[in-house]
Amino acid sequence: MMRIILFLATNAAILLVISIVFSVFGLGSALDAQGIDLNLNALLVMSGIIGMSGSVISLAMSKWSAKQSMGVQVIERPQDQTEQWLVDTVSRLAKSAGIGMPEVGIFEAPEPNAFATGMNRNDALVAVSTGLLRSMNAEEVEAVLGHEISHVANGDMITMSLMQGVVNTFVYFFATVIGHIVDRAVFKTERGYGPAYYITQMVAQMALGILASMLVMWFSRYREFRADAGGASLAGRQKMIGALKALQRAQGAPELPGQLAAFGINGGGVSKLFMSHPPLAERIAALQNNA
Repeated sequence: MMRIILFLATNAAILLVISIVFSVFGLGSALDAQGIDLNLNALLVMSGIIGMSGSVISLAMSKWSAKQSMGVQVIERPQDQTEQWLVDTVSRLAKSAGIGMPEVGIFEAPEPNAFATGMNRNDALVAVSTGLLRSMNAEEVEAVLGHEISHVANGDMITMSLMQGVVNTFVYFFATVIGHIVDRAVFKTERGYGPAYYITQMVAQMALGILASMLVMWFSRYREFRADAGGASLAGRQKMIGALKALQRAQGAPELPGQLAAFGINGGGVSKLFMSHPPLAERIAALQNNA
């Protein structure tokens, strides 16, 4: 909860600083002089509400939506040795990481995958696929669980969701400003909004959204290296490397949707700028170089 409060406070501070910059440099007056009647401070506040609300709601519903969308069966009472081992291993790793015991679940999928989600590091969900349990040995599964526990301990789900909210705020803000300028200054619309505003704002949101996604995905890749290091610390470096090599052998497994993509596999090449995960070879090399 403290992480959320601090992040929201930081976002509010950023909005305040930008509002002050507008006033100091007279950007609002400059737009007024061009006949562009746009209240930048009010727009900034509205953009913040629009940008952050969706991310906060999504974060609050993350565990429920994960269970529903992935068909996660939470282990309430272990029914066999595998389930008992999963619960015991997660419990031990969570204790080592200094977080509360997460819910532990299994979802049906042929590919080796796992994810962690939740808005509270002491009330998270860690789930693994049936494909992962079938294709990896106990040491490799332990490393995967350590990776996911590290995501929880680092507060990655919270940080990613709120970072997306901040990015959405500024995408909407600047797209709206661009739409207003084009509509008023270029097409000389005097009352209300003309078609140029809606078209320009939509195109600007798409273009700025692509640039913003590159920033968010860069941070996502950074957090994967941190989670790998955390998994190595909790379960053992060689176990973590072994788990990543096992994933290499399963190349081609589809990526989990949205924020559930926590341990998946992605493509390479030019698309790397939009990858939520670094190439597995780079992740393995990073662990080996830090040995």
